[in-house]
Amino acid sequence: MDNQVKRVGRELVRRGPILDIYADTMELPDGKREEWDFVSHRMGAAAVVPVREDGKILMVRQYRNAIERMTLEIPAGSRDSVTEDTKVCAARELEEETGYVSEDLTLLISLKTTVAFCDEFIDIYLAKNLKPGRQHLDEGEFIDLEAYDIEDLCAMIYAGKMQDAKTVSGLLAYKNLLNQK
Repeated sequence: MDNQVKRVGRELVRRGPILDIYADTMELPDGKREEWDFVSHRMGAAAVVPVREDGKILMVRQYRNAIERMTLEIPAGSRDSVTEDTKVCAARELEEETGYVSEDLTLLISLKTTVAFCDEFIDIYLAKNLKPGRQHLDEGEFIDLEAYDIEDLCAMIYAGKMQDAKTVSGLLAYKNLLNQK
């Protein structure tokens, strides 16, 4: 089926600092044409599950305009360039958002966040052996730092209180890693 659907046109609708939005003209297996939305996330991103020595996970609470409410998430952010290693990005975001640094970062899981219309990818790392650093939020970024046990976070996931895909995936990948030990 993959070879029966093809893009026959692409028009840039809006260019943003991180995202480009396109209208794609697609030819379907029956020969009909449809317009499909496509969002290109030019940079890709990284996220981190930061685990303190006491086992608690550092989380950030921040407002998300797309869903018009505060969310509880793992620290994350876009790469500075298309060539930046996601591990470097994860380490930077860890310090920027939490004020902690770690030289003990291990890849947990790689995601394509919304394959129906977007090509964004996020590599999620586990950070252990955290050391105090200096929090330095981006301009316009306002977050609260909180710490939780993995069991409490999983309960929030299964109660539908936490729905951010990268956060859910990262936390469940970490929980799975714990269960294997």
